[in-house]
Amino acid sequence: MQFEDVTKISNAAIGKKELLNNHPGKYLIRAVMAGFFVSMAMILCNVSGNVFASDSAAWGKLIGATFFGIAVLLIVLVGGELFTGNNFVMAFGAYDKKVSWGQVCKIWLASYCGNLVGSIFFSLLFVWAGASGTADYFAGFIQGKLDVPFVQMFFRAVLCNFFVCLAVLCGMKLKNEVAKIIMIVICICGFVFSGFEHSIANMCIFTAAYSLVPGLSLGQMIIDLLVVTAGNMVGGAVLLALPLRKMSMDE
Repeated sequence: MQFEDVTKISNAAIGKKELLNNHPGKYLIRAVMAGFFVSMAMILCNVSGNVFASDSAAWGKLIGATFFGIAVLLIVLVGGELFTGNNFVMAFGAYDKKVSWGQVCKIWLASYCGNLVGSIFFSLLFVWAGASGTADYFAGFIQGKLDVPFVQMFFRAVLCNFFVCLAVLCGMKLKNEVAKIIMIVICICGFVFSGFEHSIANMCIFTAAYSLVPGLSLGQMIIDLLVVTAGNMVGGAVLLALPLRKMSMDE
């Protein structure tokens, strides 16, 4: 990475810190909106899967994975504070010594809480609206998702946020809007189609599934969410941000 790219990412970390410190209400609204955007993507993804389930499940999965890119597209182009993207940006700023690790943790916590509120609320709206007949579709996959061994789930989450943070990086680095859209969609489609685990997306999926499918364990969902959250943090902050900062060319 060139010096100007390092500066751009570190300045973004500084801007997030200052926004939370000076305008916490605005920051939390941006985090809630990011939860809305991810929930919207979850709806598109799962409704697509449901529509194609009986005729061509593979195409349904591919189309749904492609649709999921709308979440990061909206966050990058419209604005929003996504926990998983902040794992990368804030850690990079800390490695660059532009923000402290205490400030990093503060941003992570605020964005996570805002994303949680937005994800739960928007997903419940989906359920209350009738969920487009997807109850059987959720019932068909949710228990299998919850039963993934913790070690596998953790590493799926690590890989997931490597993909997601590459999408965030492309959104920050590329100047052409068409190039941004293409790269973001490819990166996000990659993680969804591969079956990796995203903590904020899981907030949406678990909320909808718990409301639609009887007999699910709320405790198991919370534990799985914590494992995925830890994996996402490692994927963004360690697997991507650290080597990128180490290989960067200083001025």
